[in-house]
Amino acid sequence: MLIKNKKAYYKYTIKGTIEAGISWIGCEVKSIRNGHMTIHESYIRIMDDEVYLVNATIQPYAQGNRQNHSPTRDRKLLLHRREITKISQKIEREGLFAVPTKIYFKGRRVKVEIGIGSSKKQFDKRASIKDRELKRSLDRSFKHKAL
Repeated sequence: MLIKNKKAYYKYTIKGTIEAGISWIGCEVKSIRNGHMTIHESYIRIMDDEVYLVNATIQPYAQGNRQNHSPTRDRKLLLHRREITKISQKIEREGLFAVPTKIYFKGRRVKVEIGIGSSKKQFDKRASIKDRELKRSLDRSFKHKAL
């Protein structure tokens, strides 16, 4: 199962990525396995030398009990101290943003890929759309010729 944040690549120029684990409670992993998670409007926040995934939505597990999790709670990310300082320095000094780019399974564990980058200007977004459309038209023409 792979959950991607396509808006992150549209809104930001991702310069680097870091893999992190997530602290879960209850039936959240079962709900993720069913594909009931969205990270489109989520972001990474550093509070008290800890990193949190904010505004990610995981729908409650259908077969869960009454102690099911809250859908939009802040989830703590599991990183080493040096990785936390690296992220916080880039955010504070260079004015970059940290956003989750994808959630995936690595063995039995759920991992989040954190993308660190700067926000795009409007003309950069237009250029991204233009490149995407050009690539799509080239793929169509090559596919048509191959048949």
